[in-house]
Amino acid sequence: MKEAIIKYLTDFLSPEVATILLSAMPVSELRGALPVAMKIFNFTPMKAYVLCVIGNLIPIIPLLFFLNYISHLLMKIGVFKKFFNWWFKRTRKHSNLVEKYEILGLMLFVAVPLPMTGAWSGCVAAYLLGIKFRHALVAITSGVLMAGVIVVVVTLGVFKIL
Repeated sequence: MKEAIIKYLTDFLSPEVATILLSAMPVSELRGALPVAMKIFNFTPMKAYVLCVIGNLIPIIPLLFFLNYISHLLMKIGVFKKFFNWWFKRTRKHSNLVEKYEILGLMLFVAVPLPMTGAWSGCVAAYLLGIKFRHALVAITSGVLMAGVIVVVVTLGVFKIL
């Protein structure tokens, strides 16, 4: 399945653009795109890191600015209401670190390369907890940079996760 998705993307896009798009998507983000860039596209760790960080940062500003408006608008539609309720509930459940340590917690929340803790969920946590735009932007960007380093190191096999 993974190969089919990669083939589909690279049939229409360069590996660089495919890497940026994978990094910008809410499910894969940088955590999924970095191993693809390094292991499938054979990018150097630095090239993969830069492309993935760029891709993962693209949705941050629009999300921080428009999440409130978009969520309120779309929650009038049943399927979107279910989705946003699920996403917000799940983010609240996993955002204890953000609540306790605020900006530092938000940075660490985004930096930890686990499911539902990336830049997208970081934007939701910042929105739900009322963190100011400039603080959220710095914390999420820092978290993405740190997550990128962690994922590169793990992808290179320097550390093995059991």
